Amino acid sequence: MTPRLLARIDAVLTGRAVDYTRPGSRSAIAKQPVAGPVLAGPEGLVGDEQGDRRVHGGPDKAIHHYPRDHYATWRGEIGAHPLLEAPGAFGENISTTGVTEADLCLGDRLRLGAAVVEVSQGRQPCWKLSDRFGVADMARRVQDSGRSGWYYRVLEPGEVGAGDELVLVERPYPDWTLPRLAALLYRRTLDRGELEAALALPLVPSWRTVFERRLLRGETESWDSRLGGPGR
Repeated sequence: MTPRLLARIDAVLTGRAVDYTRPGSRSAIAKQPVAGPVLAGPEGLVGDEQGDRRVHGGPDKAIHHYPRDHYATWRGEIGAHPLLEAPGAFGENISTTGVTEADLCLGDRLRLGAAVVEVSQGRQPCWKLSDRFGVADMARRVQDSGRSGWYYRVLEPGEVGAGDELVLVERPYPDWTLPRLAALLYRRTLDRGELEAALALPLVPSWRTVFERRLLRGETESWDSRLGGPGR
């Protein structure tokens, strides 16, 4: 396909893992914009950390992209909030305007600055977002809204910085938009036709396991632990 410019990067953000809101928890969700280019490699951006490597980070969640386009909608829903005044409210590494989940498909390959990345999965929000915003059901709101952002794996390392281009270079699965996958994850959870079709995709292992179990058991897994977290 002919490469297509999707957006320019407004900010690149990284964060350090620190003690978080609940006993024993740590998080690097409070990411801050960095000046100058940052190297993006298989494990993410140089200088970026994750508080719980069991569920965050790694090659399939190397870089988190969240559209600044959604911020105005969130202000309309939860009211004015200090976090929504600058990029990084949702713990994102990449902030842009002009491209959202509806514009991307699983497996899309993009040039992110000098790096080449691939859309690996949508974000599955967790309780740390609720605690960050001080809104008890924020993680559930993000999940239900579909405004969750997405993750990249890094195929070719390279530097990325504010002002760089995000360019779509390949789309192997044009029928599988991120909203279609989100609908299967959270709304049409037991649609056998969709589950079987999705299993033909290059899913991350955790999503493949979820879809296979739904087909086998005919039931949807509990999201309570992810959305509610420990001690709630």
